[in-house]
Amino acid sequence: MRGRYGADSLCRFLSGLCLVFLVISVFSHRQIWYLLALLVLIENYFRMFSRNIPKRYAENQKYLAATAVLRQRLSRHSAALAQRKTHRIYRCPSCGQKIRIPKGHGKVEIRCPKCSAVFTRKS
Repeated sequence: MRGRYGADSLCRFLSGLCLVFLVISVFSHRQIWYLLALLVLIENYFRMFSRNIPKRYAENQKYLAATAVLRQRLSRHSAALAQRKTHRIYRCPSCGQKIRIPKGHGKVEIRCPKCSAVFTRKS
């Protein structure tokens, strides 16, 4: 692989897309899904074994820019799910600001850091 581009984020996405097309082709018994999977696989190997590294890098950067918003949302959502074990997250009834409170303290009086509204919730 010396002098070749190798695998990147777009290659991982194309590999997953190829797998999805193959699974669909198994259940639908249509050749078009198999052909699409084959085309995606060929493109993926072409990118990995390419010697035109600047062009493959530019393609990957376009992919990352196009999926940045989606990846950011997924990252925030997974972080919120991880925090649910130790914290409760409430919204301020006045301004809608999210406030994170540790679990296990019973009823607590919460002061919003944004608008200074006070409300009571169970932690």
